[in-house]
Amino acid sequence: MNKIFVTICAAIIFFATPAQAEEMPFLDNFIPWTIHRNQLGDEYTLRHYGKVIREIVPQAVVVHWTAGGTLESNRDFFYGEDRGDGTLNVASQFICGRDGTMWRIMPETNFARHIIGYNHCAIGIENVGGYDGNEDLTDAQLAANVRLIKYLHAKYPTIKYVFGHYQQDAARVTGLYIENVAGYRSYKNDPGPIFMRGLRNQLESDGLIFFDE
Repeated sequence: MNKIFVTICAAIIFFATPAQAEEMPFLDNFIPWTIHRNQLGDEYTLRHYGKVIREIVPQAVVVHWTAGGTLESNRDFFYGEDRGDGTLNVASQFICGRDGTMWRIMPETNFARHIIGYNHCAIGIENVGGYDGNEDLTDAQLAANVRLIKYLHAKYPTIKYVFGHYQQDAARVTGLYIENVAGYRSYKNDPGPIFMRGLRNQLESDGLIFFDE
């Protein structure tokens, strides 16, 4: 009996991937995924990328701040399907609270609108903070982001890059940027160089590529 038990345990350990073997570093708190949301996503991706994209192959992780609100209020904002102009609402796959609580609000390979030019290949992490434009993200958020990015990198070996929203222009050297609408762009400062330097110091040795802060 004991020999059988040991054999079963060994098999479980052997067949588990690195991402499966560790506890998932987030809690699921999904927003609704409706036919209408899919329709809006189809319209957005067809216009901006020239084809319908509902599921991405992750090649980058993009880090953001929310510039206000709470974990709950930001999820409530992303809950909406469309913006005031009738286009797909913005959202990221993950939101991180001030205390490091990480919520996955949709499957990480679902298409989400969070950064111009890279939505087709990037998983987004929103961090609650950046109040009044200040670099105020917490140590708990840094630790939670590190855990999540390690998990994602193990689960998706296609991920090579990690960059902040404000580094969107520097990241064009990756060749990942695609935007079919001329003049469509935004200027961002999130999540700031302090946070990105903290991530780089802890993750660059994992083989992930960062850009100068």
